[in-house]
Amino acid sequence: MIHALTLILACQLAGEALTRFFGWPAPGPVLGMALLFALMLASARLAALVTPTGEGILRHLSLLFVPAGVGVVGHLQQLGAYGLGFALVLVVSTVLALAVGAGAFVAVARLTGDKGDRDA
Repeated sequence: MIHALTLILACQLAGEALTRFFGWPAPGPVLGMALLFALMLASARLAALVTPTGEGILRHLSLLFVPAGVGVVGHLQQLGAYGLGFALVLVVSTVLALAVGAGAFVAVARLTGDKGDRDA
């Protein structure tokens, strides 16, 4: 498990270093995750090493929301002052994300010629 965590964190560090060095507008952890994915595709042994640890982390992913919740509680005054704006932005961005996702799905279905009328 220590080796797998070390590899996961090393890939995150490499991604962060690459994005900062080259000034890329992508988050370092995302680039690190892509690097880890490529390494796992290249080596089945590496994938077997990392998979149980990754699954364990994903099982407890909800724990990562605790700091966000504490941050919200710590800034309740600002939330009260800008609550209506936050709520509006949250609703509008959710509707836009759903609309873009549905539009992308429809576009891909049209491109692939899928009518969606198959019996399941």
